[in-house]
Amino acid sequence: MRILMLGNSFTFYHHMPEMLAEITGAEVTAHTRGGARLAEHLNPNTTMGAATLRALTEEKWDYVVLQEMSNGPVVSKTRFLKSISTLCGKIRDAGAVPVLYATWAYQKGSSKMASMGMSYDEMYQAMYDAYHQAAEDNDALIADVGKAFYELSEKHSLYASDGCHPSEKGSEIAARLLAEAVTHK
Repeated sequence: MRILMLGNSFTFYHHMPEMLAEITGAEVTAHTRGGARLAEHLNPNTTMGAATLRALTEEKWDYVVLQEMSNGPVVSKTRFLKSISTLCGKIRDAGAVPVLYATWAYQKGSSKMASMGMSYDEMYQAMYDAYHQAAEDNDALIADVGKAFYELSEKHSLYASDGCHPSEKGSEIAARLLAEAVTHK
């Protein structure tokens, strides 16, 4: 099995691609850059966009994981949905299955959460709604990591000290849920 991961730091923290490879036995390749949006993967004029578009047309993948910038589904929902739709079309044209890596609200009580101008529950719900709409609209698989963070973050330390990135435990949960999505367990 071959998996291509498209995203940003939420996708590569704590060597998550390697964790996913270990869990699934798959060959995992990551096209990531801190702060990247999915729209960048569609832009042939950027280094990452050119590499992603080349990978989707010249290589064989079983699954392609899509992860948007941390607050992108909330602050730019229309752009997020358009990028997901375009990428899902290209992924299906390449014979692969799209998988949405649904990320989480910023840590409750963190300065990052305060900067959003909404409550933790509101950000969680907006993220959940955007990712689930995108999955439904594009018949994509979803690894609902955001929901796991929402349900488990009071019991486990899932955030890094910045209140937005995952802790090692958070990355482990994300890798496990991505593995479950691609192995249909």
